Amino acid sequence: MSSATSVPASASAPSDRQPSRRALRGLDALNFTLADVRDGLGPYLAIYLIAVRGPDQGWNEATTGMVMTIAGIAGLIAQTPAGALIDRSRHKRAIVIAAALAVTLSCLALPFISNFYAVAATQSLAGIAGAIFPPALAAITLGVVGPKLFAKRIGRNEGFNHAGNAVSAALAGGLAYLFGPIVVFWLMGVLAALSIGAMLMVPEDAIDNDLARGLDSAEDQSGAEQPSGLTALLQNKYLMLFALLAAIFHLSNAAMLTSVGQLLTHLSGKDNATSLIAICIVAAQCVMVPVAMFVGHKADAIGRKPIFLAAFGVLALRGVLYTFSNNPFYLVGVQLLDGIGAGVYGALFPIVVADLTRGTGRFNVSQGAVATAQGLGASLSATLAGLIIVSAGYSTAFLTLAGIAGLGFALYLTMMPETRGFEPAQAGTPSGPTRRPALQGV
Repeated sequence: MSSATSVPASASAPSDRQPSRRALRGLDALNFTLADVRDGLGPYLAIYLIAVRGPDQGWNEATTGMVMTIAGIAGLIAQTPAGALIDRSRHKRAIVIAAALAVTLSCLALPFISNFYAVAATQSLAGIAGAIFPPALAAITLGVVGPKLFAKRIGRNEGFNHAGNAVSAALAGGLAYLFGPIVVFWLMGVLAALSIGAMLMVPEDAIDNDLARGLDSAEDQSGAEQPSGLTALLQNKYLMLFALLAAIFHLSNAAMLTSVGQLLTHLSGKDNATSLIAICIVAAQCVMVPVAMFVGHKADAIGRKPIFLAAFGVLALRGVLYTFSNNPFYLVGVQLLDGIGAGVYGALFPIVVADLTRGTGRFNVSQGAVATAQGLGASLSATLAGLIIVSAGYSTAFLTLAGIAGLGFALYLTMMPETRGFEPAQAGTPSGPTRRPALQGV
């Protein structure tokens, strides 16, 4: 059997994909090094603005949440165009490298500016560039390994991503203790440079651009037009439902770690805040590694739905448990549950979207459309939590976020079908996917 590098990419069937060892190692390294770059400053943004800038410069939970919401909205507006760009482009490596540079430069500018609008602008640019990574990494992975190995490979990707987050957070916590919160910015710069090298490890010709956009074979691309993200959603009712569930998950989840970081800042002081939030991240990421690997290996055997329900359930439990104590060690312990919820979600998100779009050529634009809904939930989460914290306290905010997760659990349980073994309806029948038993176990 010919290898993927010895025949034209478009000529090989999905089952014929034989990715080179170099390409697979490149995917491992890319997911590891991009882990701290793809989300920008993440929770460190709130720590930096509150602990370093503080009320004297006009920064509190509400203003910080507003910046994060503005950046989130900019990112979510870019999600669907980013997916469409990845679908159309045959230069996916260059796009990933450009996005990594844009995110890093936007964050490195933050220590030199303090104006609210300037901070919001730089973080919005980082959010727009960051919208590239999820569809690009999923598309490159699908194009390299094909659909039969996609679920297992996505689990491995997420494992390396979480391992990278754990290592970078540990470095950030230790170095911040010695040199202060500013060290987080320079660590991002180093990791961005390493991620560029990792991307170049994946040969351009190892990526089948037809498989990368969700086509089952080269023949499927004849006459296949790229729809808008809205059209992709409207033509598949289950994709619309999954978009709503993604928004609910992130409306609950996105602000939890940020809120815990802000609470730790008040409890322990600004000198220890960055190190404590780094401990929270490391604790969760260490759990996410085996969880993501487990999901990748068992999603075909167990099914997507029961695993996703577990993610919603754990998320709701986590929000409730945060209210039991303000002890920093207890809060770090509860944060371990983030490793289960977020680990499951990160591994299953592209798998479910691939299930619902298999053979349509709409994989990445659909990822972008669902990620737009996800981003909307995440961006509103920061403002919602910030306003509740200021007006009613941290416990009320955590219970509200837990209630939102409970709503997501109920909707997924009663309305979302098992997507393993489904295929989209034929063109022109927007009723959604139908059962395809032959795909079970693939």
